[in-house]
Amino acid sequence: MTAQLRARGDVAVLVPAAGAGLRLGPGGPKALRLLAGEPLLVHAVRRVAAAPSVRLIVVAAPAAEVEAVRELLAPVAPVTVVAGGAERQESVARALAQVPADIEIVLVHDAARALTPPDLIESVAAAVRDGHPAVIPALPVVDTIKEVDPGETVLGTVDRSVLRSVQTPQGFRHDVLAAAHAAAADHLTDDAGLVEKAGRPVICVPGSELAMKITRPLDLILAEALLNLG
Repeated sequence: MTAQLRARGDVAVLVPAAGAGLRLGPGGPKALRLLAGEPLLVHAVRRVAAAPSVRLIVVAAPAAEVEAVRELLAPVAPVTVVAGGAERQESVARALAQVPADIEIVLVHDAARALTPPDLIESVAAAVRDGHPAVIPALPVVDTIKEVDPGETVLGTVDRSVLRSVQTPQGFRHDVLAAAHAAAADHLTDDAGLVEKAGRPVICVPGSELAMKITRPLDLILAEALLNLG
């Protein structure tokens, strides 16, 4: 059954999904790799569509796969599919161009975070709605972090209490994200980084262990185990 998006929702979610995902090994575009028999992108869009505030989903697909992705997602949710660019930033910008001006909250979400719960999507959107121009979900860093020199000699131990591991979706006021992309001079893989460079404050909200990024073959095994649990 195709999920129905909310006509009165105030959130657009952009899903850049044109990357190759080389660290995941050979097998085509990363977002189309299978997890428990379905592409990562299908899992991700299904969870985005379940978030009550979402009115619009825009996927930036590999240029050669636009029609195939459109057909793939048709049974999942109403989705706008555009051709992505050579860099993630370009894919986000192309997807952002499809968002009407009256949608005031825009989230950018990685297809590789395929198990992100709808509650996290709502939490990020709510923080933007409360007046923050940019919001990112984050988790405390649990490993000990060392600073090293080019020769791999340890220079010191970093205070992990001030560090966070950042996830997606990252949320923005529409005008803030549009301005950050318009002013971007360098290609960045993190939209919050663009907003930071523009001098706007970015706040953190609690992330979710389920929003893990599927980057390596081991991550696929872990994600499938999580699916089997629940």
